[in-house]
Amino acid sequence: MKRFAGKTVVVTGGNKGIGFAIAERFAEEGANLVIASVEKHVEEAAEALRALGAQIVPEICDVTDRAAVEELYNRAESEFGEVNISIQNAGVITIAKIENLTEAEWDATMDVNTKGVFLCCQEAIRRMRKSGNGGRLISTASGQARDGFIYTPHYAASKFGVVGLTQSLAKEVALDGITVNAICPGIIETEMWDYNDRVWGKMLGDFGPGELMASWVQNIPMKRAGSGKDVAGLVAFLASEDASYITGQTVNVDGGLIMS
Repeated sequence: MKRFAGKTVVVTGGNKGIGFAIAERFAEEGANLVIASVEKHVEEAAEALRALGAQIVPEICDVTDRAAVEELYNRAESEFGEVNISIQNAGVITIAKIENLTEAEWDATMDVNTKGVFLCCQEAIRRMRKSGNGGRLISTASGQARDGFIYTPHYAASKFGVVGLTQSLAKEVALDGITVNAICPGIIETEMWDYNDRVWGKMLGDFGPGELMASWVQNIPMKRAGSGKDVAGLVAFLASEDASYITGQTVNVDGGLIMS
């Protein structure tokens, strides 16, 4: 049985990496999907998902723009009816020593990673409350919401913010039948982690391509990097009826790298 048949799911940052894997999992389980990204090739991702037999609507959306976020959820409702599940996944990272970190980098990172989550949650909650049928909000934080790493204070701060937002909203909307949770992916094989490996590798020593990430993987008890499918499995669970009594939680998906 397809658990999400007839459900409408919005996924930001759904065109690649973790977001695409999440969208793919929901498509396989029968959901109607709206995938959003600031990148124009979101349509290509939609075509790949349609091959699974799912109904997919691509939307170019800047999650830092309130009007664009409102339009995203308007589109979801006009195409499929009420929004049942909202996945706040869009995110960015830069890496810099503190003396070189610009105010613009700080603002851009906080805007996408924290404000973007807030705006999407706000819009989804408005609609879920109006429908009276509850819903699921799941936001992507990071291992850095547990343990901030060197040269990324802005990124760590933005992801700690996602955890605080999750806990606060979970208390506010619990009686509306809406659950609010976050996930903390660790080292996952994505374009973002290719960037991390390359830039941190240069800043932390003479590491060639892939060498820093490989050394970090050795600190993972399971001795492997994660995949988008690993993350998508957790998200699908949190969105399901099996997780109806779980809210305000932030769950690590990192092979045991951080155990807290």
